[in-house]
Amino acid sequence: MLKEILENVRKTTPLIHNITNYVTVNDCANVLLASGSSPIMADDIDDVVDITSICGGLHINIGTLNRNTIPAMFLAGKRANELGHPVLLDPVGAGASKLRTDTAYQLLDQVKFSVIRGNISEIKTLALGEGSTRGVDASIDDIVTEENLDKTVAFAKKFAAKTDAIIVITGAIDIVADKSKGYCIRNGHPMMSRITGSGCQLSALITAFLTANKETPLEAVVAAVCAMGICGEKAYARMTALDGNASYRNYLIDAVYNLTGDELESEAKYEIL
Repeated sequence: MLKEILENVRKTTPLIHNITNYVTVNDCANVLLASGSSPIMADDIDDVVDITSICGGLHINIGTLNRNTIPAMFLAGKRANELGHPVLLDPVGAGASKLRTDTAYQLLDQVKFSVIRGNISEIKTLALGEGSTRGVDASIDDIVTEENLDKTVAFAKKFAAKTDAIIVITGAIDIVADKSKGYCIRNGHPMMSRITGSGCQLSALITAFLTANKETPLEAVVAAVCAMGICGEKAYARMTALDGNASYRNYLIDAVYNLTGDELESEAKYEIL
């Protein structure tokens, strides 16, 4: 199943509209190209409706909000909903500031999201109105561990039922859940947290996988999360003593480009909870 999902991305080359933050916009574009999909970056209010109309999926990331891009997110989201396109929300830093938190709440209220992806603190902020976000990183108080794994999966399923979206909580252990089924994914490497943008890249990648596999949305999201984690492992395995996080960033995108369906199928580490 995972192999077929990746192959569908490369066969169909889904066109993905990204309204994302300017820190990682180039990395998001390149990881989409590496996966076999195609990116468009557009956030001007006079541009987004036309652009999202010609794309297959929409990725909204609130990492560098401003007064110009916020109304563009709502316009694009509502247009994507009208067209039946998958829409992903990456609530970067929700809980860190009033602007980010309020914007995320308003987006959830006015746009139907297929997927909501964030760290545990961001997701707790959206679901419970409180979280311990440390800037754009999860608080140590919220980290998902083996001890609280079952409880966190149950929380994700409950939030999925409330929002009618697939919930993705990423960290050392990744969780993907809809209202009835949860996946625990154990691929990845700690080095992924030493570069800016691995989460943003994953959000873009999930949108592409989902757009190319609309009939199996939960499995498509699981495949994207596993793929990114596997590529994080492969990127680290390639590093030498002279390499640092800048090299790792490039190796990660290279690994996405070179990932095969057979590797994704055989190296994915997940369990259903």
